[in-house]
Amino acid sequence: MVYREGVNRQDAKSAKVAKSMKAEPDEAADRVASAVLDAALEVHRVLGPGFLESTYESALAVELSLRQINIERQKPIALAYKGVSVGDARLDLLVEGLVVVELKAVDTLAPVHQAQVINYLRATKLQLGLLINFNVPLLKDGVKRIALTR
Repeated sequence: MVYREGVNRQDAKSAKVAKSMKAEPDEAADRVASAVLDAALEVHRVLGPGFLESTYESALAVELSLRQINIERQKPIALAYKGVSVGDARLDLLVEGLVVVELKAVDTLAPVHQAQVINYLRATKLQLGLLINFNVPLLKDGVKRIALTR
């Protein structure tokens, strides 16, 4: 089957795969994400699971500030639909202007939580987000790194 002159199904499939494999977020964003995860591990080590999301947000903000990492809490972002403002959302944390951090304190992360981070990345035009669920025995089991490649 030919889609366009000289392009067969396999070529189209290869092009689609290549498009989806665009570059990862830059090194600076990765460094910031690593610093956030180190700070989150410390918060989880000290507090453990079982508190409200707001408690973890406050504690993580303190820990990041102690490490002299620039954060914005409850950062409002404008949401648009076809160029028209339709409301706003709030990021739990925006770290160094590079990484969106969404915090949860739930039994299990749901697909909607990941979709939320993806939508925040699209709205901010940023590439890297962290979804962190503090309500787990081991924090590594509650972390999702979400990269929105272009």
